[in-house]
Amino acid sequence: MQFKNYRSKNLISSLTFCAAAFLIFAAATFVRAQDPDDVIRTETNLVQLNIGVVDRQGRPITSLTRGDFNVYEDGVKQTIQRFEPVEAPFSLVLMLDMSGSTINFRQQLKLASQRFLDALAPEDRVAVVQFDAKVKQLTTFGTDRMKTAYAIDLANGKGETNFYQALKFALHELDKEGKRRKAIVVLTDGLDTQLRTYDRQSVSGAQTNEDALKAIRPQESPDLNAVLSAADRQGVTIYPLALPSGDPKRLPLQTPNITGIYAAARARLQHLADRTGGRLNEINQLQYMAQLYREVAASIRTLYTISYQANGVDRTRGKWHEIKIEVAPSELTARTRPGYFAR
Repeated sequence: MQFKNYRSKNLISSLTFCAAAFLIFAAATFVRAQDPDDVIRTETNLVQLNIGVVDRQGRPITSLTRGDFNVYEDGVKQTIQRFEPVEAPFSLVLMLDMSGSTINFRQQLKLASQRFLDALAPEDRVAVVQFDAKVKQLTTFGTDRMKTAYAIDLANGKGETNFYQALKFALHELDKEGKRRKAIVVLTDGLDTQLRTYDRQSVSGAQTNEDALKAIRPQESPDLNAVLSAADRQGVTIYPLALPSGDPKRLPLQTPNITGIYAAARARLQHLADRTGGRLNEINQLQYMAQLYREVAASIRTLYTISYQANGVDRTRGKWHEIKIEVAPSELTARTRPGYFAR
């Protein structure tokens, strides 16, 4: 009898243990099976926009208030939850192309990017990232301009251009800056080594420049769209400064294959700027590089930032959401990113 009781108790204990183990395993499996985007979906519904406003003569307007803006998503008016005036500080990543294509004008490049620092507000936090075959952070975010300028002076490199990996790294670092206003200013020819290899394979049979560009379909690049998705989520505005070495119109030998590759790289830079509300600045002559840097810094200092929780629209993942900004008075023009894909 005692033996039977012992066996019964032992059987119950074993079953209890097995049931508990199963529940733990099932819970762990469920956690692993969740889409990571699902975990942050509520958070990513908060849309952050950097907005520039100009009058009919193109002059920036910097004295507007929250009540002067109306935001529409897919035609539905949204409630502005947070408004920051043009004086609010930014977190900025200054990205420097240190690949082989910039070796001949390094000193000029460094001096021009250091002038960019002079045009920023004192509270703007700046990090510096260089990229060639590798991606390297030269300084973390800070307001010490002398330290940042020294880091720029130390920038060096050669060889390949790991451009899109560098952009992903910069966005990852910006994510640590929380809800601050954010932007990336990147000096490059845009000729990412890995994408260049893929593009070369795509254009192998092209007979004309137009055929080559159609074969590449530059805006469909997974690396490009991964960068845009991360920028959308954080509200990051990207300002490419395009070096003349990447200009397809300056190629000494303009075959369809080569022209297509260069045109695709430049088209991706344009798309980065347009989709994030920035502006592509083409450096036609190197002596104007410092001036363009200062103009970009001045443009950043005229941006308002608005955040809203998207309501009343279809949140289906992958759906494009169009954004429209109205400003009072009506003769003013607002510029921001055109929309985003839902996550």
